[in-house]
Parts: sequence; structure tokens; C-alpha cells
Amino acid sequence: LKATGFEEVGLLSLSSADHSEIGEVAKGLADRYEEDKIGLSLPSTRVDAFNVDLANELTRNGRRSGLTFAPEGGSERMRKVINKMVSEEDLIRTVATAYGNGWRQVKLYFMCGLPTETDEDVLQIADMAMNVIQKGREVSGSNDIRCTVSIGGFVPKPHTPFQWAPQLSSEETDARLEKLRDKIRGDKKYGRSIGFRYHDGKPGIVEGLLSRGDRRIGAVIRAVYDDGGRFDGWREHFSYDRWMQCADKTLPGMGVDVDWYTTRERTYEEVLPWDHLDSGLDKDWLWEDWQDSLDETEVEDCRWTPCFDCGVCPQMDTHIQIGPTGKKLLPLTVVK
Repeated sequence: LKATGFEEVGLLSLSSADHSEIGEVAKGLADRYEEDKIGLSLPSTRVDAFNVDLANELTRNGRRSGLTFAPEGGSERMRKVINKMVSEEDLIRTVATAYGNGWRQVKLYFMCGLPTETDEDVLQIADMAMNVIQKGREVSGSNDIRCTVSIGGFVPKPHTPFQWAPQLSSEETDARLEKLRDKIRGDKKYGRSIGFRYHDGKPGIVEGLLSRGDRRIGAVIRAVYDDGGRFDGWREHFSYDRWMQCADKTLPGMGVDVDWYTTRERTYEEVLPWDHLDSGLDKDWLWEDWQDSLDETEVEDCRWTPCFDCGVCPQMDTHIQIGPTGKKLLPLTVVK
């Protein structure tokens, strides 16, 4: 902070708000940086972990920026599929608390292309955003509030229950998001208060190719490099056509194509390219979780229930800790 002049500290863990003592951590950091007017932020806040005290600590030393929540699935059904046990009532209650305590902007993050998803599931994102605006106007007594809907394309990853799942094609992703955009923009009452941000489906296909690819993808990467591909993580340098042309040139000789890696569903019997790598999770347990997902069966949080025998704790020689642990994380000390 002294060297850069930054005015904000971000807690960038994927799930900072899962920490059972996140409120105390935030308060300690806010206390520490109070004189320097350094603000705090979380990338996203769990709907069921949010409270005004936590939010106030995050904004005590800085400006009151927007809050980000991640329902991820637009419909109740989709949230069961991904085991994100947050109801729309929970979300509306949470954003009502935020709007009622002075916040004027809320960002909602969703994914498009989740397993078993339909157009209707995605269109319910618009309904949720409209309900958020309606509630915000009601509790704040003002029309000057915003809700931004941000959407990322779902890419199945190895060592997760969705490693067997088909990925949505770029054409289907774009068509689905276009319907959602039209529904939001077509609403005269709330549409202007809802921002809409999304990426088209093409980068997701390349990400999916790299995510679940085997050693044969090395030839594609080399061909892209030889063709001048550089810094493809930056939108202005990314060329979907280059990736597809290089894949079309290299993969057929090996008996596969892009769809084989991306939009195809895997079976239990298939040997996956990463099966020889041990992430701590038992493959049979992942398969059972995938079947639960397809059945829309919710699985409880193992912090509060008996063990589900996923394999991580014994293999990694660890155990679940739930606060209060008696440990103090603050003050933090710099490791030299």
C-alpha cells in the first residue's frame, strides 16, 4: 500500500465469506487501515453470510460501492442442480437489507450453459433482477437504484462432478443470452435500472478445449502460437477463428475434433486425461455427486452434517475447523 498508493484491500479468496469469522477479520482490517482511509472489498458475498455489520466494515474507510452476490443459477431448479442452496426469497431479503441501509447498486453474478439448463431457466434471471429492483425501490423509497446482471459462460472442469458434463455450444449460448437481453430491455418498468454484462460463447469454447483437453491439445496450442497467437486472455488479442482453424488443421489426424472435447457428454467408463492425478477427491464420489446433480438432489454442507466420504480429509490429512477456533488471524505480519 505504501509503495503503490492503492486505496483498497481486496480479500480475493474464492470464498472469503465462507469463513466463519469473516466479520471479525473485516473489522480487524478496517481498524488497521482506518487512519489511512483504506477501503475493503470482497469479490462476492454469500447471500446467507451477508449482514449489515459486515457490509459496514467493508465500506467503513472507503466509498460505499456496489455489493456483489452470486446466485449463479437463474431458477430454483438450476440452483438445485449446482447445489447452490439459496432461494430467491433469501436473495430478496438480503438485497432489501442492503438497499434499506443505503446501498444503491447490487451486482448479481450468474452462469449460462449449466448442465440441464433450458431457455426458461435463463429467462428467470430477468425475473429475479426485476424483483430485486422492485424490492429496492420499495425499501429505499427511491427509484435511483441499480441492479447489474453479470453472466459468465459455464465451462466444466476436471476433478469436479461436472467433468463428465457436455458444454453448451457458442451458438446456443449466444442465442440464449440474446433472449435474456431482449426480455430485460423490453421491460418498461424496470429494464432501464438493470445493467447487463456478458461474454459471447466463443471464448468459453476455447477455455473448454484447454480445460478438458489431453496431450493432443498441445499441437493446437503450438499451431496457434506459430500462427501469431499471443496474449489471448485479453479480448483485443483473442481470435476464435485462429483457434478453430488451428484445431481443424491438427485434430482430425488424431481422430478427434473440438466438439469431442467440449460439447460431448462423457460416460462413467471413459478414462479421463486427468484420472492419474490425485486431487484428493474420490472419482466414484464425484460420479455420485454428478448423478445427484442430474436428479436435482441437494447435498448438505459437510461442515454441519456427518461426513459424505468424498475422500479429501483422510487423503490430505486434514479436518474441518469451524469457528470460533480461538486463533487470531490479525494482526497480520509481513513475511520477508
